[in-house]
Amino acid sequence: MFLRRAVIAAGGSAVALFAAVSVGKSEDDLVSLWPHVHPGRWDRNWDYREPMSLINLNDLKGCTEKEREDKLKTCNAKVSRHIYLIRHGQYNNADSESERTLTGKGREQADLTGQRLATLANEGINFNGIVYSSLTRSTETAEIISRRLPGIKMCSSNLLHEGAPTRPVPPESRWLPDLDYFKDGPRIEAAFRKYIHRADPEQTKDSYEIIVCHDNVIRYFVCRALQFQPDGWLRMSLYHGSITKMVVSSNGDVSLITLGDAGYMPPGKLTGA
Repeated sequence: MFLRRAVIAAGGSAVALFAAVSVGKSEDDLVSLWPHVHPGRWDRNWDYREPMSLINLNDLKGCTEKEREDKLKTCNAKVSRHIYLIRHGQYNNADSESERTLTGKGREQADLTGQRLATLANEGINFNGIVYSSLTRSTETAEIISRRLPGIKMCSSNLLHEGAPTRPVPPESRWLPDLDYFKDGPRIEAAFRKYIHRADPEQTKDSYEIIVCHDNVIRYFVCRALQFQPDGWLRMSLYHGSITKMVVSSNGDVSLITLGDAGYMPPGKLTGA
């Protein structure tokens, strides 16, 4: 068995991401992506935003103990991030990306999701903005949702494109080539690092952020944020237009509030799971 390693710079800050591909003859030879999460051992510094990871340690040289503590306190997160992960609506499964537009039902799903989010806004939640995958189906979903949230800031991201995050366990019935996981996994991990983390120290109010993307991306994000084994992502299933909500607290704790909520849709509008 031969081992190949790739180092990929990714995310907002150029982070090294190591991926190992095991090439062999057995079905048990899986594509394995960093990081390997150990269930039951919560890593408090999972997002590298503990104070000691945010400061140049050279700046602490020569400081008194009190000066050191004061500098570290300035790096503490003070508020929580409420992250709403929205799966795009049902779409036409065409060969060309430009033709993968939402179906009529998919547009209805997106509007129902927009109505649900607007209800939350009317109850006092101030959404900070929408980040969305730049693929056609998620772009259209985000645009429809935004009509229910007038004036909301919008921003697209190529990192949030659909893909194969890592080989699932138990294995899916239709195996993808190892290259698909090798290419997509680091990008989706980079998206996780960029968008799922505790608040920056400068943030003074809780934020409520909407991310419109894809089924595989959301499922992988949930596994990573909860520090479950990432290869369990395929054990979940999400409806089109559904809402998955996570809260990242100032101390780094993560709570999954809803997973694939679509209870606001009539039964006849549910697809995708």
